[in-house]
Amino acid sequence: MRVGRTVGTPAGAGRAVPRYVQIADEIVQQIRSGVLKAGDMVPSESELVERYGVAGGTIRKAMVEVRASGLVETRHGKGSIVKDRPPVRLRSSDRFRASHRRGGKAAYLAESEQSGATAKVSVLYIGPMEAPTDIAERLGVDAGTQVLARRRLYFRNGTPVETASSYLPWDVVKDIPELFAENPGPGGIYARLEDHGHTFAEFVETLQARPAAKAEASELALSPGAPVIQLVRDAVTTKGRVVEVCDTLMAADQFVFQYRIPATD
Repeated sequence: MRVGRTVGTPAGAGRAVPRYVQIADEIVQQIRSGVLKAGDMVPSESELVERYGVAGGTIRKAMVEVRASGLVETRHGKGSIVKDRPPVRLRSSDRFRASHRRGGKAAYLAESEQSGATAKVSVLYIGPMEAPTDIAERLGVDAGTQVLARRRLYFRNGTPVETASSYLPWDVVKDIPELFAENPGPGGIYARLEDHGHTFAEFVETLQARPAAKAEASELALSPGAPVIQLVRDAVTTKGRVVEVCDTLMAADQFVFQYRIPATD
């Protein structure tokens, strides 16, 4: 939730926290602490007006903030209900270790297994497409060049938590038939690329937090405008070539990121 004053500013100095933000923060905290549990209805507008002694407009603004947290969903004619969301999953920087691929596990399945969750992947599209400008730039090809696109929707414990769209150069994939299959085999697409001589040197990731667009929110079962994390990854070989760009969109409340950063040269 938003904070109404600058860190380090004494209480009472600067701008006061708006009342609707205070109310929204309290409702969100009740959900996160389990006072309001999955399946519970958030108190109605009239109940909240009476509880907090404010106008209906203030409560409506507070509920906009609560819905933006992604913790509730609004059902027409019924009000807002607390979502049944799976627990947060750690996303660590070692998820692409070669040992996982040698063990026959793609990154997502390896992570889910470690967290004790049940994972499922739904393939939405596999086939050729023209590379968008930003993807083409990362792949080092001209915009509009044919690439292989693989788009997936990932579930954890039955709940959609992320989408991922991979783009691979056509000259790299055209002789690897497994990459055109829904299941590319043990270890996922990175294992198949390595089988064909594309040894990885590093994976470079860029993250950005933003509100979900309407279609994105629908696909991930989020409230409109709920926060998401967009992660774009370049898979770079030892020859310095990017052989895959993966554009991933994740429900922000479902992931914690952990990175190991070397402190020496």
